Amino acid sequence: MADDLAISDVARVFGLRTSAIRYYEQIGILPAPMRRNGQRRYDNSVLFRLAVVQRARETGFTLEEIRELFFGFPPGTRPPKRWHQLSQRKITELQERMNRLKQMETLLKRVEDCRCDVLDECGEKILKQGRV
Repeated sequence: MADDLAISDVARVFGLRTSAIRYYEQIGILPAPMRRNGQRRYDNSVLFRLAVVQRARETGFTLEEIRELFFGFPPGTRPPKRWHQLSQRKITELQERMNRLKQMETLLKRVEDCRCDVLDECGEKILKQGRV
């Protein structure tokens, strides 16, 4: 890997738009780049940082959670502790989401078997029994 990359080179490595890289700089996830002749120039460290960002995005972390991964811990906090703490919270969130999806699936199966003649009849049954 080269030590002096243009923004287009960095974007190409990760399949990102250059505007995404500039946005990551703006919100502080990426450090401000060096400038040469007015153009952004990056060293390999930005590739390493973006690799972490991409992995975090793939696992469902929001940009705010990614900022927390980098900056939300006391200085010297090792990566395993950072990943563990944020991952545990994300796993809990995913489990809650999966439970909601299962509930939605159950409700959809119930309404799929609807025998009502009009929607008001559905509403009446929902209010009386909690289901169609």
